Amino acid sequence: MAKRFLGAAVALLAMAAASVPAGVQAAELAATATLKADQPGTPISRYIYGQFSEHLGAGIYDGVWVGPDSKIPNVRGIRTDVVTALKDIHVPVIRWPGGCFADEYRWRDGIGPRAKRPSRKNNWWGGSPETNAFGTHEFMDFAEQVGADPYVSINVGSSDPTEMREWIEYMTSPGDDTLAQERRANGRDKPFKVPFIGIGNESWGCGGEMTPEYYANEYRRFSAFFHKNDDNPAVRVGSGANAFNTNWTDVVTKNAGRFMDAISLHYYTLPTGDWKTKGAATGFDKAAWGKTMAQTLRMDDLIKQHIVVMDKNDPTKRIGLYVDEWGTWYDVEPGTNPGHLYQLNTLRDGVVAAANFNIFHRYTDRVKMTNIAQTINVLQAMILTQGDKIVLTPTYYAYKMYVPFQDSTAIPLDVTAPEIDVAGTKIPAFNASAAKGKDGKTYIAVANMSPDDGVKLSVALGSLKAKAVSGQVLTADKMDAMNAFGAKPAVAPVAFKGAKLAGDKLTLDVPSKSVVVVAVE
Repeated sequence: MAKRFLGAAVALLAMAAASVPAGVQAAELAATATLKADQPGTPISRYIYGQFSEHLGAGIYDGVWVGPDSKIPNVRGIRTDVVTALKDIHVPVIRWPGGCFADEYRWRDGIGPRAKRPSRKNNWWGGSPETNAFGTHEFMDFAEQVGADPYVSINVGSSDPTEMREWIEYMTSPGDDTLAQERRANGRDKPFKVPFIGIGNESWGCGGEMTPEYYANEYRRFSAFFHKNDDNPAVRVGSGANAFNTNWTDVVTKNAGRFMDAISLHYYTLPTGDWKTKGAATGFDKAAWGKTMAQTLRMDDLIKQHIVVMDKNDPTKRIGLYVDEWGTWYDVEPGTNPGHLYQLNTLRDGVVAAANFNIFHRYTDRVKMTNIAQTINVLQAMILTQGDKIVLTPTYYAYKMYVPFQDSTAIPLDVTAPEIDVAGTKIPAFNASAAKGKDGKTYIAVANMSPDDGVKLSVALGSLKAKAVSGQVLTADKMDAMNAFGAKPAVAPVAFKGAKLAGDKLTLDVPSKSVVVVAVE
């Protein structure tokens, strides 16, 4: 992965147009919407915009950690450019150390003098050596530099409750006990803040191949030694279902729900829906575009189905639903280690991200956190690195455009998008959401999933008295436009000129294959 296909990326960049709205649309679709500003909904938690960083490929090493002696600018070994970029999108939470990696991880391997830490084989991800140079203290430092809350995944599949308890005490104990003193000897006086702890990961698969009944019993056993108290007030997150397996959610919340505060859910967007041949990240046609959008829109039905089960077993909605792994998953880039899950990131991924944000905003009474997979150099990454260079991807810029939705209040936006046919796949042309931001402005976001057609969206503002509108758009001429190392970004937000206010009506001329976010004040 050292030579990250710069030639291929530049070649693709040469085919991509600059990030300005296409001048001529194949057609213009019309739609109407009604904003119900006088009927505010539930808060949109900032944690919906969370990240996931696993010890996988170059996700940690080279992506986050370069070591304090590196010529790449760093603070205590952590890349300065990466931290700066993540701070700019207000990353609220980072999940670590996995993923499948978590259920083989021994936390003691990653503390103490780095020169004495053991090297292990990363069995899940390409057999690569795991030096353990990046461990508990380094991750906490990374999260603190970014300004994000840590979400730590505990090893359940190959560990025991004692190891969990001791790691939690090592991180959080303020006393004079041996574990707290050991933490101090390793350079951290005050306890770490650990607001979220996952008890297991994908326990139905790589985390132990358990049945839901067995996992529920294991969860109860581990939770008995979790010792949730003032020192350790962390949200206890149960290992949740694989995609549409609602039986897992049903059994686990029914049998162990009273011991958990949240349960996870994992779903990946594969263009083909086939894990053996998922589809290419670049160079795809309209048929692949349409299938990708159809697959990602299944997130809506997926969340609905799991909420039905949770409402049965937890009618007060005490247990949060954390979609703590989601995103696009393509075939790896040719010539790379298949176990490193390195893929390029195009305009399609930016639109996919926005479409999912708009879905998450509909279910904020249950969906309290999501974590895209993954932050750097893996799957649908925010950032790609190559030596001392970084690329901010279209997905990164989608996150940046949606920053105003963090800790906002959802506003109902009644809209029905016209159905379109994209090379044989029928999908809604767009989806949208709205919210009242902390700054008092009303934000409306649109993800136009048509590769060809613009959308003229007329929004009746109702009780909202609007005086001005401004916004940004993320688009390009090519479906697979992407940003490359050493070049001006081909896909980045620019000022949106397609918004008009007239009385109580807002009209948005949304270009094809784009993300638009406007602020109304």
